[in-house]
Amino acid sequence: MQQFKRIKRTISGVLLLDKAHGISSNTALQQVKRLFQAEKAGHTGNLDPLATGLLPLCFGEATKFSQYLLDADKIYQAVIKLGATTTTGDVEGEIISQHPVTVSQLQIDQVLQKFIGPVQQIPPMYSALKHQGKALYTYARAGIEIERKAREIIIYSLDLDEFSGDELSVTVSCSKGTYIRVLAEDIGAELGCGAHLKALRRIATGGFDLSQSLTLTQLEHMAPEQRDACLLPADCLLEGMPKVILDSESAYYVQQGQEVWQSKQSSTGLVSLYGPDQAFLGLGEITDAGKIAPKRLVVTAKNLVAALP
Repeated sequence: MQQFKRIKRTISGVLLLDKAHGISSNTALQQVKRLFQAEKAGHTGNLDPLATGLLPLCFGEATKFSQYLLDADKIYQAVIKLGATTTTGDVEGEIISQHPVTVSQLQIDQVLQKFIGPVQQIPPMYSALKHQGKALYTYARAGIEIERKAREIIIYSLDLDEFSGDELSVTVSCSKGTYIRVLAEDIGAELGCGAHLKALRRIATGGFDLSQSLTLTQLEHMAPEQRDACLLPADCLLEGMPKVILDSESAYYVQQGQEVWQSKQSSTGLVSLYGPDQAFLGLGEITDAGKIAPKRLVVTAKNLVAALP
């Protein structure tokens, strides 16, 4: 029987996925990539298999700007189990210590307040951080402990949503690089009874929230044109960044990789660039000399969302 190669499509845009429990971020990405038959795709910040929730996926030209979501602040809902610590810091690890839970809600409120603001956090061994080219979890699975330096993260808010018996539910607003598993362990240590992460759901990242997202099941039940209509334009990843609209001549030279001068540019820094027809051109930077230099440009003058036939 003759085998037909599946045709991959050149599409660009951002899809907000509600990742399911039990699969890695990369597995979720590959599932959606196959569904769209996309030529190029990437995600914008890893969610552990245990975690669910908002996972923005970038296709085509949008992958050039995914870093700006990787660096964005996040909001999570977490369930923390008190009274036991585990090898992985979450419910999937083996229990290594157990203690009775005799804390009150007042004690919990007081402890949570201690973690608001800049916090020194040691990354967990069961993480994708690299040491000598290998992920830390590779060493952890082999029983090897690698020394890790503490890093400063910021907890903007830490609200207690519910406390019952030996479980507490919290909503955490935090900076990039925050490990909620480590936060759960640290809260347990401060309470004196130990703790681990039982469940985690990301509800916001950057300017996006979970209400805008779709599950894989929802996407599977859509017609191809409906799925394509769910893609957001690539410039949504630069939302909040200053916008500069170039005239036709400046847009032409920027697309040739050249710096251009434009009046009324009083500040320096990164900007999103648009042509006179409002077409997204890419990322630029206003230099100290007042010129606009191209940084990352889309291939075409228009940010394509619909797939090419």
